[in-house]
Amino acid sequence: MKNLVESIVKALVDKPEEVTVSEIGEHGTIILELKVAKEDIGKVIGRRGRTANAIRVLVAAIAGKHRKKVVFEIIER
Repeated sequence: MKNLVESIVKALVDKPEEVTVSEIGEHGTIILELKVAKEDIGKVIGRRGRTANAIRVLVAAIAGKHRKKVVFEIIER
């Protein structure tokens, strides 16, 4: 999942070299922390959060297949 999120976000932003994704697993829950440049935060969130929600849906679908829960967080550098 980490690689999927990273490749999607790198295609969206202007500074792909500043994109990092951390995956933390705890008791059946996976926390994905996405860090992007301050200038690119709007591109990742999208209008009314549509882009971020689309990424959340994809990640949740993959996690559901493995019977896990995913928390997707976007962190500004």
